[in-house]
Amino acid sequence: MSYETITYEISECILTITLNRPEKLNAFTAVMARELIDAFERADADDEVRAIIVTGAGRAFCAGADLSAGGATFDRMARRDRPALSKGPDGSPDLSDEAARDGGGRVSLRIFSSLKPVIAAVNGPAVGVGVTMQLPMDIRIASQDARFGFVFARRGIVCEACSSWFLPRIVGISKALEWNFSGRVFSAEEALAGVPAARAVAREIADNTAPVSVALIRQMMWRMLGADDPMEAHKVDSRAIFARGASADVREGVTAFLEKRAPQFSDKVSRDLPAFFPWWQARGYK
Repeated sequence: MSYETITYEISECILTITLNRPEKLNAFTAVMARELIDAFERADADDEVRAIIVTGAGRAFCAGADLSAGGATFDRMARRDRPALSKGPDGSPDLSDEAARDGGGRVSLRIFSSLKPVIAAVNGPAVGVGVTMQLPMDIRIASQDARFGFVFARRGIVCEACSSWFLPRIVGISKALEWNFSGRVFSAEEALAGVPAARAVAREIADNTAPVSVALIRQMMWRMLGADDPMEAHKVDSRAIFARGASADVREGVTAFLEKRAPQFSDKVSRDLPAFFPWWQARGYK
């Protein structure tokens, strides 16, 4: 599939997804949302992809929502380029309608569901949805030019893309509130060369780890954040260790360690996830 607003490139088992509207600082659109979701669907189905890097073309990562519609940008009912909402019994818009869903949230939820590790290589400014889409990613590496801003209150709206769930889990509630209350733009705490450093991390994953194990670990880590007791983690850990313990990957991993050589893992995410996966009940939008 060809894309209009992103590029999709696989090299040496690493997929690089590049937000590709450099003339608009990679501002986020409904088309970009659909294309990002499709790209992550493709990546999960492709066993060649071992890790994913998301970055931006040109001098920005993503400048937030495309504001070309002016004051109507966030007015869902005023946007004639969006699907019409159904009406509730009282004639008001039915906000449980699929058409009412936040596009950034759809992207975040799809990234959250990814079976491959996801690294944000933040090459420049990342504000609004440009920063909130990074939250369900696993690692964020920033260049010296990176700037971040949860600017929603300065635009009269609220945080989106499920960031009220992700951000406090990553930075704590106080910092999450301070960034959102102020809406200020701030620099990366550590100035690193974003894309090369991200590729080095991705290379380490692709070269040395079992893809099925990585897929399981990623979902275990994220989903246990909301568990109410460590027994929930113990249940999943036990099932995963039992299932993986008899796998060809484990035999290869241990043998390779003992023989002091690089492992050659054969299990595939597309076919070899254990029978208990997924262990959670998928939530619908209602």
